[in-house]
Parts: sequence; C-alpha cells; structure tokens
Amino acid sequence: MGDTERRKLPVGIENFEEIRTEGFYYVDKTAMIRDLLQKWGKVNLFTRPRRFGKSLNMSMLKSFFEIGCDKTLFDGLEISKETTLCDAYMGKFPVLSISLKGVNGNDYASARSMICSVIGSEAMRFQFLLESEFLTDKDKKLYHQLTAVDETNQEVFVMPDSVLVGSIRTLSGLLQKHYGRKIIILIDEYDVPLAKANDKGYYDQMVTLIRNIFEQALKTNDDLYFAVLTGCLRVAKESIFTGLNNPKILSITTVRFDEYFGFTDDEVREMLKYYDLEDKYDAVREWYDGYRFGNVDVYCPWDVISYCDELTDDPSIEPKDYWSNTSGNDVVKYFIEKVDQGLAKSEIEALVAGETVTKEIHEDLTYNRLYDSIDNIWSVLFTTGYLTLRGKGKGSQYQLAIPNMEIRNIFTRQIMVMFKAAAGKDGERLNAFCQALQNGKAEEVERIFTDYLGKTISIRDTFVQKPTKENFYHGILLGILGFKNGWYIKSNKESGDGYSDILIKIEREGIGIIMEVKYAENAGYELACKEALRQIETENYAAELKEEGIHTILKYGIACFKKKCRVMLEK
Repeated sequence: MGDTERRKLPVGIENFEEIRTEGFYYVDKTAMIRDLLQKWGKVNLFTRPRRFGKSLNMSMLKSFFEIGCDKTLFDGLEISKETTLCDAYMGKFPVLSISLKGVNGNDYASARSMICSVIGSEAMRFQFLLESEFLTDKDKKLYHQLTAVDETNQEVFVMPDSVLVGSIRTLSGLLQKHYGRKIIILIDEYDVPLAKANDKGYYDQMVTLIRNIFEQALKTNDDLYFAVLTGCLRVAKESIFTGLNNPKILSITTVRFDEYFGFTDDEVREMLKYYDLEDKYDAVREWYDGYRFGNVDVYCPWDVISYCDELTDDPSIEPKDYWSNTSGNDVVKYFIEKVDQGLAKSEIEALVAGETVTKEIHEDLTYNRLYDSIDNIWSVLFTTGYLTLRGKGKGSQYQLAIPNMEIRNIFTRQIMVMFKAAAGKDGERLNAFCQALQNGKAEEVERIFTDYLGKTISIRDTFVQKPTKENFYHGILLGILGFKNGWYIKSNKESGDGYSDILIKIEREGIGIIMEVKYAENAGYELACKEALRQIETENYAAELKEEGIHTILKYGIACFKKKCRVMLEK
C-alpha cells in the first residue's frame, strides 16, 4: 500500500500481519531476524518491561519463519535486503506460537485450565495433521488428546497432567513428522502465570507445571530448531530453566539485540516527522525517553504511539501517563512503604530529583521472593522499567535513575497518596494546624507546616528544565487541608485578576483565608513571603471573598525551601 494517505497509528496492535496489511505505521525491527540466525542460540530469552514491543516482535518472527507465510509482508523492510538468508529461512519452518499473557487465574485449577486452552487453541491450527499421510493412527490419537474439549463447554480444552506437561513437545513432534523439518517454538510472556500465581497463592504448583512443560519442550526435544521466549523478569534458572543447556539470557543489560525493543531516538524523530509533529519532540523525549537497554537509549513505544495518536486529533494535548493504564504500580507502592525500613528517605528524594543512586542489582529473581528485601525491590524496579541504567559500578552495581517524567509522576503520586494517608490519621496535628490558620497565628502555622515537611519525602522539581517548584508544597498543603470538614477549599481558583494558590472559606465563621506559596531561592524566605503577599494584593485575590460578604480575610505568604518554610501574615 502506498502512502497516499497517512498510515494509522497501531495503538494496542501486536499482530505483525495486521499492521503490514491494514495500513498501520510500522517501526522496522526485522533486522532482529538476521541477528537471531547469525548470533545463534538454541533457547533465547528476552526480558524487557511491559509495553516495549515483545509481543509484536514475536508475531513478526512467526510471520517470517512459518511455512505458508505471506512473504510480501516483508517487502521493503530491512530483512528483505538479506536475500540469501530470506531464501534459506523465510517460510521454511513449522512454528508453534503461544502467549501466556492471558493466564491470570484466581486459583491453580483455573490457571491450569487457561494454559490447556492456550496450547489446545494453538494445536487446533494444525487440524490438517489428522489427514497427514506421515502420521500413524497412534500419532493422530496423540493429537486428539491435545484438542479434546469439555462436552459441557466446547471452548475448554481438557488435558490430564501427563498430556499437558508433554503437550508442546508432542505437538512439535507431530509437526516435525508431517513436514520433515525441525520446529521453532515461540513463547510470549512466559512469566505472567508465575506473577499471577504468586499474587494468588499457588506459586509452587505453577512453578512445577511451567518447569515441567519447558523441560520437555526446550530441553529433551530433538525436534526443536530454536526457541524464543519473552518475559518481564529473568526468573532464576534453578526455578524454571533447570537443566536447560545454557539458554541465552538477553536482558535489559545485554548489548546484543539492544535496539530491537523500544524506539530509538532516530525512529521517534522519523515518526514525528511523518505525522507533522516535529515540534513535539522535546515533550516526547522528556516524558517517554530515558530507558537504557544494553548500549542503546530507547523510548517506550506504547507511550510514543499513544501520545502521537492523541496529538493527531488534538495538537494542543499535553503529554500524560499511559503506563499506569497498562500495568499495576504495586512495586512503587511497596518501595515507598519501605522508607525507614532499609530505604533511606534521601535515596528516594534523590531519584525523584533526577539524580542517580548506586545499587547492587540481581536480575535472576523468583516471583515469590520479589519483596523479601529492599535489595530485591531495587532489582524489581530496575527490571520492570521504573528505574533505568545510567552507569555501571563494580560487579553487579549499577547507577540507577528514574527514566522520565511519566515514571517520575508515578513515584510522586504514590508519595502524595502515602502522605495524605499519614496526614489523615493524625487528627490532633491537623486540627492544630487549621486552628492556627484560622486564628492568624503565623508562627504556629510555620512550626506545624515545617514539621509536616520534615516527616514526608520531599519532591524537588529539578527533574524538568522548566520546573514549578511550588507544586510540591502546594500539594502538601492541599493534602493536609483536604481532611478539614466544613472548610470550602479551592486550589488555583480564578479570583479577582488572577489565580490564588489556595482559597478557603469558613462560612460559619465568616472567615476567608488566602494562601500564596513561593519557592524561596537560596533560602530567601523574607523576600519570597513579601512577594507572595504583594501578589495577593496586586492580583486582588480577595475580591471573591469580599463579594460573598466574608468579613474577616487572612492573607498568608508562605515561602518554602527544601524542608523548611517561613509563613508571614499580612498585618
């Protein structure tokens, strides 16, 4: 198809054939095929965070290698330049392709049933085996066992353990007999069943099942040509890959294949140019770049595609967090909860400020040990993309940083959630703070607010080039005041000629409170407080309160720097 009309953005589309035939934009990763064949590994495991194109790459591999494939799908792509390789390998192999990303049962029985369905559905693609002259009646009986369904529910495949454990090996053997060619096995998101099992309390049973299936499919399988697996975590070899002959682990620290997951800077620039969005480059880079895989800096593809798609409808739309919508952020919550339990407050403050923290990282984890220690949680944050590599220390020590604004926002939101939860529990301090505000006791307001700042994780806005340094302090004040019953509180309310930071009405008392927060550069508290009070006057923030007949109006200038503040009341 030509580009007479602009290609659609493939939001959430992971099927290579669909992207290539239905007019979607494709970032060419087909050179990965050449590298897989030239840098040979019998069993290859790619570990990357969610939403970095693993499933699309697996679909691409299937489309290339599978017997009967549509070779025109690769016209004009990088791999098509490798004519000798294409002649030797394209369309020449039976391919078994399964994805375990949907295996999320609440108990072992339902998860096991889902795995039966995934493998059974894949087996159903090969019903021609029942007519094969190369298969015996005994072979065909084995195939029937893989595709047997529950009579009460025709979509539920039923396999006893003896059949399920050997199912992938059995199917590969039948295909090898029929075609006379060895098999390529693709297993996408291999570790999702383990993550779900750990969450729901049947981890040991699931580990045993997956280990047994993999051992037969990948170790004792003479019909295997090569296999590719993808996952989020590199699960410890002794847990799942016991006995496998040195599977190639291609993780986020591996240089080989580093450019094939995620978008490079050149690829993002090209996409933005294609959609006439070049003026959005700085925003896209600030929000969605910053990951480092091997030696390559990459953007998260899901975010770039999602944002570009929205920009084509509304060019004024600001970048936002697409990551949170696709996966839980529990690990960030666990991490921040560990403050003062092995995690220094200063470490997380440094990360949020855009600095690095050096930590020892263990990539070979097991799901049932992820949260056993703060050291493990650092490793999980790294392998799942919440932290990324900025430099290497001795041995397995890495300099870690938050990749970009999107991930930083996930951290800061969780910090604020936890602050609010803590503030809401301390009713005595909350009431003392509000009483001091209402009574015009600026020194008491200052003392209690400084106490709040000392106890929370401070968020310094040095991460972005154009910071609004008051935001954190503004958020803390709103977090405290949000628990005060009977107070009407507005933030950045249009009032008079401008916007006041915080406006409060205590209608029963006929009292209004205006608070303007300033960042005190170089601890210039006095100057910043006076500037805040001057702004309240010149912008006439009190106009709304006066119009509503509020007789007592208290005007506070609040200056903050690091974990200290100064509060001044207009006399």
